[in-house]
Amino acid sequence: MRQVRKLAIVTGDHGASDPTKLGAAYGPEDLAAHDAMVAAIESLHRFEVTVHNHHDGLLERLAADRPDLVLNFCDTGIGNRPTRELNLPAWLELHDIPYTGATPQAMILCFDKQIVRLVAEAMGVATPREAWLPAEAVSGALPGFYPALLKPNTADGSVGITKDAVVHDEGQARAYLKFLAGILPGQPVLWQEYLPGPEYGVGLIGNPGKSLEALPPLEVDFSGLPAGLAPILSFESKADPDSPYWTEIRFRRAEIDTATAERMTGWAKTLFGRFGLQDYGRFDFRCAADGLPRLMEINPNPAWANDGKLAFMAGFAGITYPQMLERIIDAAIGRLSS
Repeated sequence: MRQVRKLAIVTGDHGASDPTKLGAAYGPEDLAAHDAMVAAIESLHRFEVTVHNHHDGLLERLAADRPDLVLNFCDTGIGNRPTRELNLPAWLELHDIPYTGATPQAMILCFDKQIVRLVAEAMGVATPREAWLPAEAVSGALPGFYPALLKPNTADGSVGITKDAVVHDEGQARAYLKFLAGILPGQPVLWQEYLPGPEYGVGLIGNPGKSLEALPPLEVDFSGLPAGLAPILSFESKADPDSPYWTEIRFRRAEIDTATAERMTGWAKTLFGRFGLQDYGRFDFRCAADGLPRLMEINPNPAWANDGKLAFMAGFAGITYPQMLERIIDAAIGRLSS
């Protein structure tokens, strides 16, 4: 087994602008989640921990004081630029520094939501009906199936998904396309069949060929939302503590039949291997009108916070937050030792 003593934790840059945060800046909730994560890892008493939460000189610091393993929690990208999320693991590979989580290739593939759907569909995984629209589609012909969920084809943190993202007619669609073109100019849009059923999350920890553990599925509880608000996980649900999308949405253990749980878990494990994920991942599903789940998204480096979906799912299995983080680290160590 590879010996890991020096552990470097790399997160987003706390001092830089971040488009996935309200006001493009880290808030008290973000900083508290970061501190809780560091404290949880330190409570394991296994590693000499160095934390990198500022990116100026990051690569130089890692090169000068080479860690045994990088815990790559930099899910915002270098400099908090989502398109540069792949650059850190790519640089680490060039310098033979091992890291946790997804490879650059997996990040590229999963970042493009249409590619995820096309690959999943080819592998027999149920997906929603979708259409890819170029950036200039605001004034062009529209797919025309409603209701539809409109969102950027490449974006993280639900950026571009607001309370108005579910559209029911051409007027609403064109208004939202205009909004997206204003905040994300040049970005293609995914026009996705709106699925009215329950939303689930499936979390995996481990690696294929070793131990790839499925955590108990999670269900998103939208029942507390005020009438008139679309039951979706919008940008407000992740970034605005004053929004009902933040305060009224809950996560709970999914109450589903064994067959549905096994179907989603089986699909998740298949896609984990096909997309080349490593150590952990999260897969989001939502049910169509027929009651059957469809794949919504693959998260190759899902949210690691103590109040995130993965932590909730671990809790359903009786795994504490420090134990969850330890399992991710140990999954990487086991993979690197083979």
